[in-house]
Amino acid sequence: MNAATAVAAAAAFVWVGLVIGISGLEAPLKFRAPGVTLRIGLAIGRVVFRAVNVAEAVLALVVVVGIVIAKPGPVAIVALAVAVVALLVQLALIRPRLNRRADAVLAGADAPRSQAHHAYIVVEAVKLIALLVGGIGALAAL
Repeated sequence: MNAATAVAAAAAFVWVGLVIGISGLEAPLKFRAPGVTLRIGLAIGRVVFRAVNVAEAVLALVVVVGIVIAKPGPVAIVALAVAVVALLVQLALIRPRLNRRADAVLAGADAPRSQAHHAYIVVEAVKLIALLVGGIGALAAL
């Protein structure tokens, strides 16, 4: 079904833009703004990433429904499934660790840097690549 494939591809590319805009631009740049301390940056990041994760969950649902209905081909299906699994890993395994550190810092503790941040970045890169490959694969199936 071409309409479902087109919707899945569109959702994948909107998701790409969201990841690039937030993880690639907003997250690192906010700490360079004058007057933004670690505590302020973490507080802003919490609010932003909570909203982004909700938007990502909605886009993931649209992608899943689109590929289930349309079955756009193995490349698109596998790549988009990797993106959805990457999001689930971030939400279930990595974000809770990052949130615990943010809680500690916001409570005034001198918490050590978290290795979970590096894991989040790696999974974010995997997700981004998977979304690009999956979106292109879905478009190719039209």
